[in-house]
Amino acid sequence: MKKKLALVLVLALAVFAFAACGGDTTPPVEDPETPETPVAGEAVKTGYAVISKAAKSADAGDADGLAQADSTIVAVTVDENGVLTNVAIDHAQTKINFSKDGKIVTPLDTVFPGKQEMGPAYGMAKASSLGKEWNEQANTLAQYVIGKTVEEVKGIAVTEEGVPTDADLSASVTIKINDYVKGIEMAVANAKDLGASADDKLGIGVVTTIDKSKDAGDEDGLAQAYSNYAVVTFDADGVVTSCIIDASQININFSKEGKITSDVTAAFKTKNELGPDYGMAKASGIGKEWDEQAAAFAAYVIGKTVDEVQGIALTEDGVAADTDLAASVTVHIGPFMSNVAKAYEFAK
Repeated sequence: MKKKLALVLVLALAVFAFAACGGDTTPPVEDPETPETPVAGEAVKTGYAVISKAAKSADAGDADGLAQADSTIVAVTVDENGVLTNVAIDHAQTKINFSKDGKIVTPLDTVFPGKQEMGPAYGMAKASSLGKEWNEQANTLAQYVIGKTVEEVKGIAVTEEGVPTDADLSASVTIKINDYVKGIEMAVANAKDLGASADDKLGIGVVTTIDKSKDAGDEDGLAQAYSNYAVVTFDADGVVTSCIIDASQININFSKEGKITSDVTAAFKTKNELGPDYGMAKASGIGKEWDEQAAAFAAYVIGKTVDEVQGIALTEDGVAADTDLAASVTVHIGPFMSNVAKAYEFAK
């Protein structure tokens, strides 16, 4: 009996020792109620959309005519599950006046900043029932949709005019949000892996010039709103992690009698959307289209700080002096560089 008892004790000790040395290969059971924790620095896609309209333009009469271009710009970062991790919204509004004898009235050296840059100078607060400026309302909307999917954003209740009716949102946003919702949907649809992380800041830089506009004569006059855009993400050290460059030319023609001759209800495309239809490649010394050159510049500034981007050497003509950059970018890059800095200024 003593021998049997000793044998049982020896076997028991052996089993215990085996288990202690890792013999039990059964995996631990995960708690099904524990949610997955987001990983800091998780890779996300960067996307954007520009929606341009000119329907508010008007013929000259007793008052000067108006060529008005409105471009809504939306930028997003989105994770692999389609959840928005960051959103930025801006708007470029350009008003070019012309007389009833077909002459441009607005000074051609006028520069139009985006509404984010205008801030209180835009003047919405005094007309708002909430006393809030446009940029405050746009930023509130952007913050509100972070953490949502496109379907959830599209599900935000609005009035027939497009004003939010959700109690939390309507308490701080009374602007029409239809185009912003559409822009978010478009931006998510074209988002790409460009190097951004979920905890990066996101900003938009935009500026519009009108110096290519001209009076009517034997040919119709031209009111041109030329907007340059930069969508940029920055890490905690202010280093560019992703960048998208684009531009749009909203051309509105008018006669020497001050009558608009363009279809102001037409859809307007950006240069990236036009792609080869823009037609720069055939005139380019390097045979590259505008969108290809813009993409090359965007890739070049990734990994640089704003100061380093601002320090890119230029020739007297405003093109890249750096040999590597000049090999793939021959367009004027001054607007690209300044808009990266603007994007950083307004990044959140």
